[in-house]
Amino acid sequence: MRTVVRETGFYLGVLVVIAIALFPFYWILRTSLESDGQVAAGVGGKNGLLPSHLTLSSYVNDFTQQHFLTPLVNSIIVALATTFVTIIVATLAGYALARLNIRGAGAILGFVLLAGFFPVLAMIGPLFLLLKDLGLLNNIYPLIVIYLVYTLPISTWLLRNFFAQIPPELEEAALVDGATRLQALVKVVAPVAVPGVFTAAILSFILAWNDFAFAVSFLETPSHFTAPLSIVTFGQSQFQVFYNRIDAAVVIISVPIAALVLILQRRIVSGLTAGSFR
Repeated sequence: MRTVVRETGFYLGVLVVIAIALFPFYWILRTSLESDGQVAAGVGGKNGLLPSHLTLSSYVNDFTQQHFLTPLVNSIIVALATTFVTIIVATLAGYALARLNIRGAGAILGFVLLAGFFPVLAMIGPLFLLLKDLGLLNNIYPLIVIYLVYTLPISTWLLRNFFAQIPPELEEAALVDGATRLQALVKVVAPVAVPGVFTAAILSFILAWNDFAFAVSFLETPSHFTAPLSIVTFGQSQFQVFYNRIDAAVVIISVPIAALVLILQRRIVSGLTAGSFR
């Protein structure tokens, strides 16, 4: 009896936590399905769990009047390019820290972790002056390098730990057969490290996709905005803020990431927990 009560209480607690966590997104989704008239009248929240008249007008408005497709494309370009650069650099750095006899490797790894926790706002001023002097402000492509501040430390740390758990005999056999260190990494070690690399890629993409601080600091014109930054300009009028249009844009950029994580959660977990090689 005690076991049943304990398990029932546990699952009820889990349901409460899940409900609290999902409620903000439910409200955003609900508001995005309201019409401009309902938002202006302020009666949307009085119609039960869902608006009395569901409409996709906010989503249509975002793409037709707000031209949300351009920021989405900008975000896709930046996030994919950042992920690609991150995986290449983090794989080489993580392998070197795990395998090569580098003096001060522990201190280097500690510095990498410290860089990952460095306040982002403290970097904006120097980076702004640098981009201004180089004439690279209001351009999405410098963000590819800047976003490495987010993605490279965690990816390097993750892959270093993953490579450290792979038996060194694998690449030693390849080296004996005449392969170079780089060939051993690419053809022997990397295929074994796919779960870790995959996890690092997903985390890097999400971090780059969600950035707002750097984008709002270095981009000026709407045609260069990324998706999170463009949302700030949505739904604004002289006398009213149409939160349904803003929330529709939030749903558009959030659902793909949420779906990606849910679909690939097993790979993410396996990449984060892998390392029990014998």
